[in-house]
Amino acid sequence: MLLGYARAGTAAHTLESQIDALTDAGVEPARIYSDVFAAITRMQRRPGFTALLDYARPGDITVVAGIDRLGRSAPEVMATARDLTERQIGLRSLREGLDTDDPAGAMIVGVLASLAELDEELRPDRAPTVSSRRNRGPSVGRPRALGDDQIAVAERMRAEGQPMPTIAAALGVSRATLYRTLAERRSA
Repeated sequence: MLLGYARAGTAAHTLESQIDALTDAGVEPARIYSDVFAAITRMQRRPGFTALLDYARPGDITVVAGIDRLGRSAPEVMATARDLTERQIGLRSLREGLDTDDPAGAMIVGVLASLAELDEELRPDRAPTVSSRRNRGPSVGRPRALGDDQIAVAERMRAEGQPMPTIAAALGVSRATLYRTLAERRSA
């Protein structure tokens, strides 16, 4: 049996357009389950998807407009794919042309399920974040070519109308380095 799932999150992913795509793919309107992103909090599971899982039996096929409709994040999509696989429920994604009845589609869903298991093993609380890596000490890599005092001199010379090649020669850096450093300073 074909079971549809639609999840609205943005204007680009309206429930109506997804439901139309699912019915065009042969899913009966009575067998389409849906969730609205705005109504779901992080603490609350997806009631529409939970109802689909309660109704589904091994051998049924869940049809979605796009694989991204299975979750709000990549780990959630992967975990959902793994859950469907464990329950022996097929998956068909219309946009990507993914179908677990096809050997290649089954392989892709298997990879997604494996990635979900790996993601659980490498939970975020164990992996260092970018901010924690920054707080560990000095940065790794080549030091900046121009210090703050030299950048101030370059900006003053530029304001006085000096050409960039002259400023670069005076500071002992290439024009590319000077252009890049001043552009970074302006954007910051």
